[in-house]
Amino acid sequence: MVLSSVTCQFGVFAAERFQAKRTGSIFQFSKWGMREWFALTFLMGAIFIGGQVYEYAHLVQENLTLSSNAYGSVFYMTTGFHGLHVTGGLLAFLIVMIRTFRAQRFGHKQAQTAIVVSYYWHFVDVVWIALFATIYLIK
Repeated sequence: MVLSSVTCQFGVFAAERFQAKRTGSIFQFSKWGMREWFALTFLMGAIFIGGQVYEYAHLVQENLTLSSNAYGSVFYMTTGFHGLHVTGGLLAFLIVMIRTFRAQRFGHKQAQTAIVVSYYWHFVDVVWIALFATIYLIK
């Protein structure tokens, strides 16, 4: 999750340069545009959600459910709400990428939208750092 904020910010830097898509080879990361960085961020967020679903399935097999005890209730409620917010961020990335494909040219309006979505993503990431520390490190 934390690394996805880095890729998101690289997408913002590209958006601020009004660079919607890459200008070189796919392996030339310095030439990537906002779409490539946001697509990578989307992929990382989707992997995070997949990991959360896998973890839920594993914990249910170990009989830790929402109603099994207080820890289970707090764990599922907090990580579940966070997962919903991550999913909302993934949808926002899709919307931004679709809008840039539809736009005649990539301008200030598209860059501003990308920046606002990045604020949301960074906030969700900071919340994850606090949740991770509380749930997995402090217990």
